[in-house]
Amino acid sequence: MTALIALIQIEAARSGRPGIITVAVQSVAVWVEGAVAATGNAARAAAAAVVSIPRFAAENAELRTDLHALKLQNRALREELAQEPDALALVRAQARSGGVAARVVGFDPEDVARTVTVDRGSSAGVRMRAGVVTDDGVVGRVLAVTPFAATVQLITDATSKIPAVAQRGRWWGIATGVPQSGEIAFEYVSQDAKLRIGDLVVTGEGRSFRAGIPVGRIEKIFYPQGALYQTAILRPAVRFGRLDRVLVIDGDGAPR
Repeated sequence: MTALIALIQIEAARSGRPGIITVAVQSVAVWVEGAVAATGNAARAAAAAVVSIPRFAAENAELRTDLHALKLQNRALREELAQEPDALALVRAQARSGGVAARVVGFDPEDVARTVTVDRGSSAGVRMRAGVVTDDGVVGRVLAVTPFAATVQLITDATSKIPAVAQRGRWWGIATGVPQSGEIAFEYVSQDAKLRIGDLVVTGEGRSFRAGIPVGRIEKIFYPQGALYQTAILRPAVRFGRLDRVLVIDGDGAPR
């Protein structure tokens, strides 16, 4: 076998062609060099990856911080967007009536007195018995004032009394809160008044409000037994469950 390989090698040398042993050695050498190169590349890549781990960790931490900041910014923008309709409505009301813009910052926790606290007081020109409204209608009247805040009695409070009139037909009465219901009663209306469900009731001209500010719409009409008048139950024009921005005004619309 060895002699045969030798003869083949000699014959290849005479013809100028590479011998079988040369080809085999070169093939093995190429394979070994490729394997060594691949191993070296893998080792360098692994080393580079190990070196890069702290950098990747730092970049990951930075990205997480940026993501957290973006989430906070997104929440803030959503809150501003949610407040925008109320803010624009207040601007419209202020343009029509003048007054002191304020924000509701507190509610009666037990909901007994039906009052709210606003963040403007006597230092901003707010005074006792000033009317309080939104773009939708009547909120109530100022019940107490400190330099930097005021307590507002809501129109839904049972002790609140505001002159009011049915816009259609001009029938007069008194708007007062219905105890423990969040509704408004339109009381002492003449039995001759032809009230209808859905009629709008607005303020009459008075000390706290000018005439024509929405109070609510009639939902129910009844005649108290033995009384010489009729009473209507109103759905308030203002959504008190989402009360946020308000305007404090005089009866003539002058700023407070």
